[in-house]
Parts: sequence; structure tokens; C-alpha cells
Amino acid sequence: MPMSWLRPLPGTDLTVSAVCLGGGPLGSMPALFGRDVPADEAVATVGAVLDSPIRFIDTSNGYSDGESERRIGAALALAGGVPPGVVVATKVDPVGSDYSGARVRASVDESRSRLGIDVLPLVHLHDPEGHDFADLTAPGGAVDTLVGLRESGAVGAIGLAGGRVQEIARYLELGVFDVLLVHNRWTLLDRSAGPLVAEARRRGTGVLNAAVFGGGILASAAGSSTTYGYREAPPEVLAAVSAMHAVCAEHGTDLRTAALQFSLRDPQVASTIVGMSRPARVSATLEAAAAVLPDALWPELEELLPPARTWLDAD
Repeated sequence: MPMSWLRPLPGTDLTVSAVCLGGGPLGSMPALFGRDVPADEAVATVGAVLDSPIRFIDTSNGYSDGESERRIGAALALAGGVPPGVVVATKVDPVGSDYSGARVRASVDESRSRLGIDVLPLVHLHDPEGHDFADLTAPGGAVDTLVGLRESGAVGAIGLAGGRVQEIARYLELGVFDVLLVHNRWTLLDRSAGPLVAEARRRGTGVLNAAVFGGGILASAAGSSTTYGYREAPPEVLAAVSAMHAVCAEHGTDLRTAALQFSLRDPQVASTIVGMSRPARVSATLEAAAAVLPDALWPELEELLPPARTWLDAD
């Protein structure tokens, strides 16, 4: 691999691989990822990961109402349990508008049962920005409860996973989270998480970077996708993608490989989370991670970065 493959995750005592299996597609979410994923294919994908150099798996309580966790748990059971050196992270999720402390405890219990893991090594507060900050940060609320679960040893490290950077920054400022997970906002096309990532690292908080393909547009054939972050992309973003495809081709590579390595080569990022739902995608991702790209590619891609704006977080 062209980078340090096994890395410490700052803020924790965990060691993770540079690439992490993202469990969103494993539960089958065709509205987001474009196809149904049969259970046996998802289990086989996790099995392929366990047989690979990838030592990190990320999922969430709410992915397909727990189906992602159930399928990962089935693969772990087939493997005889979590293999040595493998880290499985998940996230707590609300049920409807209920993001109470009691719901956080229930979410953790559900995840433990589905995954077959007694003590979850890393649990994130997932997408809190859609809920009232005062409620989630009140005594006995979601954040307080998650901290208490860590202090009691019921979970290992705790993380903060979300999108809207201004809202997530409010939670990071609480100073209680060990890890920050950002998605869609630290990529070849969008750098809006830059200040948030820098602040996390200043605090000693580990950083995980997800959705580096922007929901697919940076991993798709030229002209085949018009959405970024699961919403329609502005014309200047589509123009940048088209130009980036051409630049990558001129340098003998493809945009998918460059988008992955943009994150892998960033020393701020401990692990890059890549959604996979086919066993063949595991080897393809590892090949892209190991590809040697010319140094001249990066400044050319940087020149094509669309103008900074809040289009992704606009309502």
C-alpha cells in the first residue's frame, strides 16, 4: 500500500486500517445506493473484508432498521466472532423524534445483540443535527447518556458522526467526543468540513472520512450521475466532475481512484470509510488504494475545485 495501512485512531486506544468498510449499502438501501442487496451477498461482502487487509467496519443502528448490523453480525458469527485486530464501530440512532437518553441506551443494546459484540469499541452519536441541540445536550440526554456508557465501560470510545458542519461543530465544542466522522464534506468536490476537521485534530480527536465519492458521482462513469450527497448537484459541480474525469484520464487513472486517494493521503484522516455491497468491490477498492498516482495530478485537480458555497447544506 502507498500509505501507512494500519494507523492509530487518535482519541482512542484503537488501531484501524486506512480503508474501512462502510455498512450503509449492506442493509440494502436502494433509494440511496441504487440497488437491492440480497442478504447472502452482503454477508459474503463482509466475509471478503474479514479475509482482506481491511480491519475496520462501520455501521449504524438505523441502517435499514438494523439490517446492516444483522448482516454484519451474521458474517461475524460465520467467522467465529470478531477476528483479532478487527474493529467494528456503530452509531446510535433515534426512533422517529425520540433521541432521548433512554433511546440511546436501547440503541446500544440493539446493536450489541445484532452484532454479537458485548462491548462495542466505538459508538457514534449519529446525525444529531436534525434534532434540538438543547434536548440532546441536557443532563440525562443523548450526549450525557453516551458519555455515561463510556465511563461505565459499557462502550469503548464515543464518536460524533454527522453532515452539516456548523451544527456538528457545536457538538464538537462540547469536548466529550473521542472521534469525529464527517461525510460528503471532505472530498475532491467539497471542502466545507476543513475547519471542523482541523479543529478536531487540534483537540486530539480522531477523524474518519466517509462518502468520499459524494454518494457515487465521483465513482461513476462520466456523465452518468448528476447528484452529490444524495441531492441534485449545481452546474458548476457537474462541470468540475467532467473536467476531473478528463484530467485523471490524462494521467492514466480514473476519478474513483483519485477520489479515494484524496482522503487516504491526508494525514488528518485516520481511516476512509467506503461503502461496499459486493465481494468484488473489496478487491477493487484495495487495488485503487494501492495504485501509484503521479504527483502532478493533485494540483491539477485542486485547480478544478468548484467555488466554495453552502449548496450541500442548503435546505
